[in-house]
Amino acid sequence: MKKLLLLGLVSVSTFVMSQKMKVISGNFDFLKGQKELNLQMDYSQMKFYKENMDESDYIAKQEKDIQKANKNPEEFTKWKKDWEYSKNTQFVDKFLASMNKNTDIKTSVNNKKAKYTLVAQTVWIYPGWFAGVMNQPSKVSMNLKFVETSNPSNVLLEIDSKNAPGDNFVGLPNNNDRISEGYAKTAKTLANMIDKKVK
Repeated sequence: MKKLLLLGLVSVSTFVMSQKMKVISGNFDFLKGQKELNLQMDYSQMKFYKENMDESDYIAKQEKDIQKANKNPEEFTKWKKDWEYSKNTQFVDKFLASMNKNTDIKTSVNNKKAKYTLVAQTVWIYPGWFAGVMNQPSKVSMNLKFVETSNPSNVLLEIDSKNAPGDNFVGLPNNNDRISEGYAKTAKTLANMIDKKVK
C-alpha cells in the first residue's frame, strides 16, 4: 500500500514539473499600473488526447465508452450536460478564482472597461483517469494572448502554456473536475509570472 501511495505521489510530482509556460512574443510592461483585466475564453481550436480529436469526436468517444460500459443511455445525457456546464462555467470560474487569488490585477469576464483582454485559448486537453488509489492527472495546454480590448488585433503579449496538470493528491473521479484543476494551475502559474514581471 505504501509503495502504491509513493508511486502515486511520484506520478503527480512528475506531472507538476512537466508544465511549461513560455513567452512567445511581447513583454509584461503594459500591465504596470493596471487594476483590472478582461477574460475571453476560446475553445474554437480545442483538441483532445494524443489523437488530437476535435470536440465532436471527443463527445462521440464518451458516448461510445458509456455504451460499452452498459450504462443507462441517460448517463450520456447527464455527461454531456455536465461537459457543457464545465466548459462554460466551471473551467472559467476556476481560472478566474486562481488568477484573482494570485495577483492583484483583478480578472473578470465581459469587462469592457478593462484596457486589456486576456484571450485564453484552449489548445489541447488530456482528461486523465481515476481508478481508486491509482490515477493520472489531466493536462491542459493553452495559448494566452493579451490584446487591447478596443483593438483585439493588437497583441501585446503571447504565452504558450503546455501540460498544466489537473488533479489533487487524493484523485478526482470526474474528468471535468480534473480538467478544471488544469485551468486553475494555468491561471496560477500565469498570475505568478505577472507578479514577478510587473512591479
